[in-house]
Amino acid sequence: MDMLWSGWGDPARATPLPDTVIGLLRDLLGVTPREAGPVALEDLDVPESPLPPAAHRALIAALGDEAQVRTDAETRVRHTRGKSTPDLLRIREGDIADVPAAVLLPAGHDEVLAVLRVCAEHGLPLVPFGGGTSVVGGLAPARPGAFVALDLRRMDSLLDLDPVSRTATLQPGLRAPRAEALLAEHGFTLGHFPQSYEWATIGGFAATRSSGQASAGYGRFDEMVLSLTLATPEGTLDTGRAPRSAAGPDLRQLVLGSEGAFGVITSVTVRIRPVPQTRVYEGWHFPSFEEGSAALRRLAQDGPRPTVLRLSDETETLIGLAQPDAIGSGVPQPAGCTAVAGYEGTDEDTAHRRERAAAVLRECGGRHLGEEPGRRWAHGRYSAPYLRDALLDAGAFAETLETAAFWSRVPGLYAAVRDALTATLTEAGTPPLVMCHISHVYENGASLYFTVVSARGEDPVAHWTRAKHAANEAVLAAGGTISHHHGVGTDHRDWYVREAGPLGIDALRAVKRRLDPAGLLSPGVLLPAD
Repeated sequence: MDMLWSGWGDPARATPLPDTVIGLLRDLLGVTPREAGPVALEDLDVPESPLPPAAHRALIAALGDEAQVRTDAETRVRHTRGKSTPDLLRIREGDIADVPAAVLLPAGHDEVLAVLRVCAEHGLPLVPFGGGTSVVGGLAPARPGAFVALDLRRMDSLLDLDPVSRTATLQPGLRAPRAEALLAEHGFTLGHFPQSYEWATIGGFAATRSSGQASAGYGRFDEMVLSLTLATPEGTLDTGRAPRSAAGPDLRQLVLGSEGAFGVITSVTVRIRPVPQTRVYEGWHFPSFEEGSAALRRLAQDGPRPTVLRLSDETETLIGLAQPDAIGSGVPQPAGCTAVAGYEGTDEDTAHRRERAAAVLRECGGRHLGEEPGRRWAHGRYSAPYLRDALLDAGAFAETLETAAFWSRVPGLYAAVRDALTATLTEAGTPPLVMCHISHVYENGASLYFTVVSARGEDPVAHWTRAKHAANEAVLAAGGTISHHHGVGTDHRDWYVREAGPLGIDALRAVKRRLDPAGLLSPGVLLPAD
């Protein structure tokens, strides 16, 4: 099944907002319903493919099948940009300026290499495409002219599983639910469950340094990767042959987070763990975000660390985003902040960690809310993108951004980003609701995930561009990183250049020149285009 071309996910799961929420948006933010919905797919004015005939013939030869070089309008539209709110607003209005000239579907590593050779020969830019879930402009190259999208969906197998070492080798086009199902047949789990879980792919997780909602227990995806294979215009790069090594710098780190700028990931070997006997999630209440943050820091630093640990601020708790399925349901939301703690593992270990963690949380001022808030969170953990689409349909603007910092900087970072968003959008005449939660915790710091809802205004994309610019400036000034798990793409690129520094960027440019001499892979993504 393909994702909804003008929104998120499965079209059958799209549900309108309850009348109570629409009334709240009207009264609180001045949101007015839209008179017209998105342009119909069949009404889009899609130009003929500009793919040069010689390149077209060479790509067919590389893939061995004309059917795997697709130039029809619908396939190309479905591979246009990603799923950020500006992406969706533009495509809903019929803006398909970034439509690829063709969509290519290789079946394996050798076919990817063959495609890259053709693209190099014909000067044809190429963008790898997994689940299409990028929210940072990672799928639209910053280079004029025709380009092709390399859809990896046919590369969707479990290549190898080593139960003794507890490793699995997966192809990049494997979507996360299918990967979990294949591993479960052998009694294992990857344990990686980001909000994009239902649609994102293994290759995308590696290319963007994804972080799942259970990262407190299972770790980030880049921590799970033991080795990987990269196809480049200059050949194949294989990295990693042992769980740890002192044989020079770790070349895996050049590939992880590279977002298609250096090559195409064609296989990933990851650590796996036994399917847990028990999964239990529960809610906790804290009087303030400050007190809740201190409690999460205590668990992250001194333990016991739950598998899932997150905290919504006062506004997010009040609105109900701490438990998305409760929005509009009439379930009262308590004043203060809601935290979710989840535990996965053996029955004995889970019970022991849960008991010890509960003692710490109570000591830090937490009040146990039982398992119902945890169950609601778990049931709705992938619902937020659908809620975003429903808000857009109702005439509102909704978008997210995230960052991370060391614990000592988290309070200042939280205030700085919230203030920047509020001030910029208020000045534009669309005063927002700005909500936030701690989504991932570490011994030394945490990630902050912001959600912004406002009226659209006359030009919502321009309004958001100014607000995001102000927020990015606030992130760097407050000592945060420009991205914790969404990646760099084109949206964060200019601030990433400043974060990495001139020498760091020069080093990465040197790597790109060696692996992609013509600069054809994802131009303008991660690094400025030459």
